Amino acid sequence: MSTPPLLSYGFRPFFLLASLWGGAAVPLWLLAYGGSIHLSNAYGDLGWHAHELIFGYAAAVICGFLFTAIPNWTGRFPVKGAPLLFLVVIWVLGRLAMLEADLIGLAIAAVIDVLFLVAVIGFAAREIIAGSNWRNLRVLVLVAALLAGNILFHVQALSGAPTDLALRLSIAALIALITLIGGRVTPSFTRNWLVKREKPLPLPFGRPDALAIGTTMVALMAWVVAPAAPITAALALLAAALLVIRLLRWRGAPTWREPILAIMHIAYGFVPAGFLLLGASVAWPETVTASAVTHSWTVGAVGTMTLAMMTRASLGHSGRALKASPATLILYAAMLTAAVARIAAALAPEFALPLLTFAGAGWSVALLGFAVVFVPMLMAAKPGRTRTGPA
Repeated sequence: MSTPPLLSYGFRPFFLLASLWGGAAVPLWLLAYGGSIHLSNAYGDLGWHAHELIFGYAAAVICGFLFTAIPNWTGRFPVKGAPLLFLVVIWVLGRLAMLEADLIGLAIAAVIDVLFLVAVIGFAAREIIAGSNWRNLRVLVLVAALLAGNILFHVQALSGAPTDLALRLSIAALIALITLIGGRVTPSFTRNWLVKREKPLPLPFGRPDALAIGTTMVALMAWVVAPAAPITAALALLAAALLVIRLLRWRGAPTWREPILAIMHIAYGFVPAGFLLLGASVAWPETVTASAVTHSWTVGAVGTMTLAMMTRASLGHSGRALKASPATLILYAAMLTAAVARIAAALAPEFALPLLTFAGAGWSVALLGFAVVFVPMLMAAKPGRTRTGPA
C-alpha cells in the first residue's frame, strides 16, 4: 500500500497541525483572559496557554523540522507512514489530554502529554545513530531539555507549585535551538543567495560565533535559575551584544529583496532583543516586565522563526520556487505585528487588552493563514528530495 502524501514527510502533518492548533489556541486564551470561557482548573488558564504554545505548537514544528532535515543529515529515507502516523496520534492525544486534564486527572494527562517528545527523541536518535551522523545528536540534547521542561511542568502542577521554572527552562531550550539551528541555516541560505548576486558573503563560522553561542547558553541558564539576579542582567547584555555582532557577520542587509530569507534574519534578531529586555527588566522591573522578555522570545523569535522555516520547507519540499508570494508576505507581516504588539502589551499595561487582542489576531492570521495558503503543498504528492538546511 502506498503512503498517503500527508504521511510521506514529517513537515506535512506536523506543520499543518502546528499551524491549526497554534492559530486556535491563542483565541481560546484571549477568551479565557476576557472571562468568556475557562480552559483548565488543573493548570490554570495561563498555564494551559503557555504549555500548549510551547509543547503543542512549538514541539510540533520541531518534530516536523527534525524529520524533514534528518534524511538530509543522514542520507536515510524519511520516517513516514505508520511511524509518522504514530507520532501524529500521540501529539493529538496530548492536546486532548491537556484540554481534559480536569476530567481524566493530572497524572494521566501528564503521561499522555510527555509521551510525544519521548517518542520524537527516540525516533530521531535511531535515525541519526543509524546514519552515523553523530554531530547532530547535540540537537537532541536541546530537545531533551525541552522534554525535561515538560516533565518539570507536570511535576510542579501535580504538587501545586508554580510552573515558572519549568516554563523558563522550556523557553530557554527553544531559544538555544534557534541560536544553534537558526545560526546554521540562516547564514547558509544567505550565502547561497548572495553568491549568485556577487555580494559580500557571510563571514565563516569563527571565534565571534562560538563566543556568542557560549555566552548565550550561559545567560539562558542564569535566566532559568535566577531571572532577577544582577549577574543574569550582565550576562544577558553581553549575550545581546555578541548576538548582534554575529547577526551582522551574516551580511543580511541585501536580503530585504528576498523576504523569505530576510524574515529569518529578523526572527533571529528577536533573540538579542529578548536579552536586552532581560537586562533592562532586572534594572527596572516595574517598567520592563518579565512578560516583555518571554514574549520577545516566544512570539518574536520562536513564532517568527518557525513560520519562516515552515514556509521555506513547505515550498522547497513541494518542488516550488523559494519565493514568498503576496499571501506569504501577509503571513510574515501578521506575525511581526503580533510580536511587536505582544511586547508592547507587556510594556504598556494600561493598553494591555487592545494590544493583546491585536497581537492575538496577528498570530492567528499568520498561523491559520499558513494552513490555508500551504495546505495544497502539504497534501500534494511528494516530488524529489530538497534540502532543508546544511548537513
